Amino acid sequence: MNTGQLTSILPLILLVVVFYFLLIRPQRKRQQEAAQMQNSLTPGARVMTTTGLFGTVVAVENEDVVLEVAPGIETRWVKAAIGRVVTPGEPVADEPQADDVSDAVETDKDGTTGTATERNDGQDTSKS
Repeated sequence: MNTGQLTSILPLILLVVVFYFLLIRPQRKRQQEAAQMQNSLTPGARVMTTTGLFGTVVAVENEDVVLEVAPGIETRWVKAAIGRVVTPGEPVADEPQADDVSDAVETDKDGTTGTATERNDGQDTSKS
């Protein structure tokens, strides 16, 4: 092999090395961490599925997990569907915070609530 052939192959080799360290290796590490988390599930753990459903682990049976999503409501899931374990006190991204409540709901003088568009025949009178 002469140096001309080596210099033409070198960019391809560098590209493969860069793909390995930037894409393949981190993805494999994430997969191993997810599998370890799913295999270490125990009853009583609060989890979130990959679809966003929150529940408490009731039982772990082989590749299945039984989640209690509401008092008395249990569903069976595959371990691979468990996205993460939720720790107590961790803020949930999907739940609105108290500061995020919009001002669209107003209270009338008689104590009833409603949006501005409901009380004004569909006309929005809010100030921007």
